[in-house]
Amino acid sequence: MTAPDDMLAAARAVRANAHAPYSSFAVGACLRTASGRIFAGCNVENSAYPQGWCAEVSAIGSMVAAGESRIVEVLVLAGGDELCTPCGGCRQALSEFAGPETPVHVCGPEGLRKTVALGELMPYAFGPENLEGT
Repeated sequence: MTAPDDMLAAARAVRANAHAPYSSFAVGACLRTASGRIFAGCNVENSAYPQGWCAEVSAIGSMVAAGESRIVEVLVLAGGDELCTPCGGCRQALSEFAGPETPVHVCGPEGLRKTVALGELMPYAFGPENLEGT
């Protein structure tokens, strides 16, 4: 399998804009919605460390601001030798808008490293369905 070219290009472009002066670890993320539109985001660090946000959350914010609400595909791009999967907080945020079958493409500068389903990254996720009937 290969990473979708349009998503990889968008993640590469936005990763170049990451604000990562403290970690020097730039991340780009791209989401495809049910309508076919793509939304990209990069990590934005802050000197008050907990106040920064991840690339995936940046992309989700853009998606929601544009009136979209359903993610059908995710791509995360980072450097380094290890897989850079979404962090726990981002997995939870993604599960708000995507199902467990949603593919998550984990990429490095060279391209696709691995594709996994969101449900593999976040088994037994707590989501909106858990609040039904309360």
